[in-house]
Amino acid sequence: MRFTESSSNLSRFLVLLFFTLSISISYGTNTLSTNQSLSGDLTIISHGEKFELGFFKAGNSSNYYIGIWYKKLYSNPPIIVWVANRETPISDRFRSELKIIDGNLVLLNESKFQIWSTNITTTLKSAIVVLRDDGNLVLSDSSNSVEPVWQSFDHPTHTWLPGAKFGYDNRTKKNQVLTSWRSKEDPAVGIFSLELHPSSNEYVIQWNGSHQYWTSGSWNGKTFDLVPEMTSNSLFNFSYHKNENESYVTYTVYNPSVTSSFVIDVSGQVQQLTWVETANDWNLFWSQPKTRCDVYALCGAFGICRQTVSQFCNCFIGFKPRSESDWNQSDFSGGCVRKTDLQCGGNMEKQDSFMIKAKSYPPSNITLEVGSAEECRTTCLKNCSCNAYSFVDNQCLVWNGDLLNLSEDNDSGKTIYVKVASKDLPHHTKSYWVIVGAVVGGAFLWGVRYYRAILQLRTPSQRAHLREGSLKAEGRKQQEVSKRTEVD
Repeated sequence: MRFTESSSNLSRFLVLLFFTLSISISYGTNTLSTNQSLSGDLTIISHGEKFELGFFKAGNSSNYYIGIWYKKLYSNPPIIVWVANRETPISDRFRSELKIIDGNLVLLNESKFQIWSTNITTTLKSAIVVLRDDGNLVLSDSSNSVEPVWQSFDHPTHTWLPGAKFGYDNRTKKNQVLTSWRSKEDPAVGIFSLELHPSSNEYVIQWNGSHQYWTSGSWNGKTFDLVPEMTSNSLFNFSYHKNENESYVTYTVYNPSVTSSFVIDVSGQVQQLTWVETANDWNLFWSQPKTRCDVYALCGAFGICRQTVSQFCNCFIGFKPRSESDWNQSDFSGGCVRKTDLQCGGNMEKQDSFMIKAKSYPPSNITLEVGSAEECRTTCLKNCSCNAYSFVDNQCLVWNGDLLNLSEDNDSGKTIYVKVASKDLPHHTKSYWVIVGAVVGGAFLWGVRYYRAILQLRTPSQRAHLREGSLKAEGRKQQEVSKRTEVD
């Protein structure tokens, strides 16, 4: 009897174990059904094993996100093409869940609080989620899985995949927008974005959602006027479509075996990439703007872009990154701050300025009527709000706010003087040692004169004794000078 009960319990356990494993193993397929959820290291994989969806970790942080990445591109970390919860990461992927609730795909965090959803209002009898081989995550009714109710292709993050439409919906009056990551290790929405302007049939890149710094030019029937790379290749086929419902561009890859993506990078450039299997890395096919320093305000406030050096974003002399950790992750949006604050009033730090040569003047300058360059300089140094000045064509230009969008041009650039604390300038240390040297030198000459005067008043034996003592003292002084020189 005991043997029979044990056998029965073992059978129930095996059946339960098999059922549990069958659900887990089913996540190796491309679907997620109403009775399933995704947690921990479980994933769903597209039918041809090109793409995978699951939890991923961004960089060295403790944050996790739901995303889609290339399955067959062996990269660590994986190459992400879409992120669900960009602004609301979770910390415990094992207690968080991606599941279907009331016809919507939702993400519950470790406290079972909903932090992301597809937010559809259509009632579905039996919802199902499918990850397709083109990288599109589709939510539909299982009774009509052909027509998607929601799809990730309509909500791109920073990557535009082949086969996806990217444009403007005339019915909802909404644009699809590609937005850069905040940094290489933070998928939150960054400050650079790409979108279509249907009225002029062109794509534009904007900084901070407001300042346009690049355009593709209008579509001419074959390509965009200012992106000749789109036609001068045998890899991609771009096409523009416009009707009463929508305006959009889509592209395909002639060779299906080629893996390609179109991204807006943290550098503020749009980039067309192809994967090189032998190098296990991306090959940059083309990018716009062509040079990083043409990206508006790339280096943030009080930063300057230098195209000729590997670290293209640099702080002004006397300034430092607002956040060293952000700069190390190529997030320069925080810009730079002064090493020494310029205080107004009784305890005012001594101020000076240094010269930079920039490709163009920063925005938002004020013109003052002054008589000379020196008066322009004095006016800025005495004004607590003034951060920089330039005297050109007998006009004094001053900048009271942050200095943005500066690119170095030492050959033919505009001359700008930036205000900074005197002690943070390189010449301050040099001037200090000049002053010290002058004081020491003056004291030495005075000592020589004093010694000669005393010598004349002494007897021969006293003079000999004095001379011997002074020679010893002078020898010690020379040794000290030599040591100091070696240290310097």
